[in-house]
Amino acid sequence: MIRFLRPLLRGTTYTRLLHLWTPMLIVSMWLFIDMSTPWVPALVLVPLGLVPAVRMGEGVQARLLLTPGKEDPGISVTPSAAWRDRWRTVLWLELRMLLGVTAVYAMVWLPVIVYDLAKRAWGGAPSDVPLLDRLPPDEAWVALLIPFPLLALYGAVVGFGALVTAGARRLLGPSAVERLAALEERTEQLLERTRIARELHDSIGHALTVAVVQAGAARAAGDPGFTDRALAAIEETGRAALEDLDRVLGVLRESGRPVSARPTLTDADRLLDSARASGAKVDAEVTGPVAALPGPVSREGYRILQEALTNVLRHAGAVPVRVRVTVADGTLALEVRNPLPAAITGPGRGSGLRGIRERAALLGGNARTGPDEGDWQVRAELPLS
Repeated sequence: MIRFLRPLLRGTTYTRLLHLWTPMLIVSMWLFIDMSTPWVPALVLVPLGLVPAVRMGEGVQARLLLTPGKEDPGISVTPSAAWRDRWRTVLWLELRMLLGVTAVYAMVWLPVIVYDLAKRAWGGAPSDVPLLDRLPPDEAWVALLIPFPLLALYGAVVGFGALVTAGARRLLGPSAVERLAALEERTEQLLERTRIARELHDSIGHALTVAVVQAGAARAAGDPGFTDRALAAIEETGRAALEDLDRVLGVLRESGRPVSARPTLTDADRLLDSARASGAKVDAEVTGPVAALPGPVSREGYRILQEALTNVLRHAGAVPVRVRVTVADGTLALEVRNPLPAAITGPGRGSGLRGIRERAALLGGNARTGPDEGDWQVRAELPLS
């Protein structure tokens, strides 16, 4: 019984009734002017619903009164973007008025019927209700009929609210274009989260690898001069990592903030210098207009190069490294080769190498990582268009 009556204790039940009763203000005003043409308000709703902004206003009302507190009620609050949305709005306005009129009549006449039945059962003078004019007055058994209009009233109070809410979700819900736009926005958010995870992995992983290699080399060398150079390299790499970390955290704090000042391939010298300071013998060759690369290609190319050099330092140590960066024929080609460590024989499945392949695929390119002619090779090709 308590569960049955629970809807009557919810505030949403009564805000939905308020939403249903609102159109009756217009109908009542018109009937006060001319009762012979009750269809005029429904006719006026047709051109009204074709106004794009009306859909937004109806969506705001529906969210506020039909689904209060819902984070995603499935009701759009944007103007009509296509004629299909406009006609859906017209249909919604007509449905809202029809349900409103029906609900008002039900909630006015059902209590009157209950009152009349009670008066007939207890000997009072019956009211002039056409539906009950054949029932005898002053008959106790008439009281047995009272629960039926009460149940109908309960159904009207709860059921009409549920009907109008379902209609709002159907007719004011996002169109196919809006759903596609929302899906694209969600996809962009997921891609941004993935990109930030890669940024942190590449930047912080590179800095820690350089610091570990430098510290180990300085301790083994026992040379104060080398130790000073190692500490300077650790300091420089750490500062760069802190800058990257601060930028990424800034993006997380401000979702609308543009991603700017990300390093590009024009800043690749600091990666090469960091690797050289760690003891690696880097032979680098850059061919083509690197400075003219599109921003996304240049930024992802920098991260691919950073991860490739990090892997060299982490797994091979201070070994000769050949770096080739070539821009030609509408493609950026990156290649990093180093002597293959004896412990590595497979293609490599670490998260860093997977990130290289994902970065390349995201821009429509491809990346290969693994042994090649006695060397460990990382090669990526990114289209410029």
